[in-house]
Amino acid sequence: MPSPGNYRSQLQKMIAMHDQQPVNTFLAEEGISSDIVADGQKRANRYLITLGIGILIIAIAYLLYTYVPFHEVLDTLNKDHHLFYWMLLVGFLAEIVAGSMGMGYGVICTTILLMLNVSPPIISASIHSAESFTTAAGSISHYKLGNVNKKLTKLLALPAIIGAVIGALLLTYVGERYAKMTKPVIALYTLYLGVRILQNSFKKKKPDSARKKTNIPVLGLVGGFIDSFGGGGWGPLVTGTFIKNGRTPRYVIGSSTVAKFILTVASAITFVFQVGIHHWNIVAGLLIGGIITAPFSAMLTSRLPVRKMFVIVGILVIVMSLITVYRAVFL
Repeated sequence: MPSPGNYRSQLQKMIAMHDQQPVNTFLAEEGISSDIVADGQKRANRYLITLGIGILIIAIAYLLYTYVPFHEVLDTLNKDHHLFYWMLLVGFLAEIVAGSMGMGYGVICTTILLMLNVSPPIISASIHSAESFTTAAGSISHYKLGNVNKKLTKLLALPAIIGAVIGALLLTYVGERYAKMTKPVIALYTLYLGVRILQNSFKKKKPDSARKKTNIPVLGLVGGFIDSFGGGGWGPLVTGTFIKNGRTPRYVIGSSTVAKFILTVASAITFVFQVGIHHWNIVAGLLIGGIITAPFSAMLTSRLPVRKMFVIVGILVIVMSLITVYRAVFL
């Protein structure tokens, strides 16, 4: 004999079918397919989500307008000779270059900040703090696309962390005690990177050669140290070495990007403990400038001539580095 529970479930099914039947009959009579109804439902859902996000943004804007003292925010943004707005422009341009060339973000930011007379520890701390967010997004994208070689990433990441921490500690120590010497040294390093970028623009593509052996841990250690101490250089050194030695560019770039994210976070944390976070106006400018550019970088880089970009960026980095060396030595 069926239990009362079975009777109840059967009764609920009959009621549901009875309620749905008039709707299905009406749709069939009007010639409306279920796909059209489903599509309309999706559009309605998207409309409701958009409306909800709009209401949330308005509510947040109202709360900010009511409780945040905007005059104090503007005063803070305008300090250091409007450095925040300069960093917006630098972040915008550096992200375009990095998107088209796969490298150059740190080099460009370091070179310009040196010209603006910012101290080397603050330069590297700001760049790595901003890059913690941009490299995170790039790492997720490469991982989802299957561009990451986990073994290669592990071999690179741990030595890179060690090198980054050592580089950050040394830069903080040297930058505070020997500031006059540190600036021209880093400017000479960016000058060297500018020459390397310029050389890449005139290199002709060679046929694939046999893969050469690379001491990955040593490369990661040196790359992490140089990137942290000099404010950039991981891409030209590490990625460039792997590709030059015959490794598949897809996996090299993906794995190198993930390792770069890990060392960037390690470097940023080290700098926070060493120099603090009072340089947030530089970080915010670089970060916001990069975020504004990011959605359009793929569209722009598909139209920009990469070889000419290499030439222009290389010449700019060389000229600005020479100016910084001259100012540090003779003025």
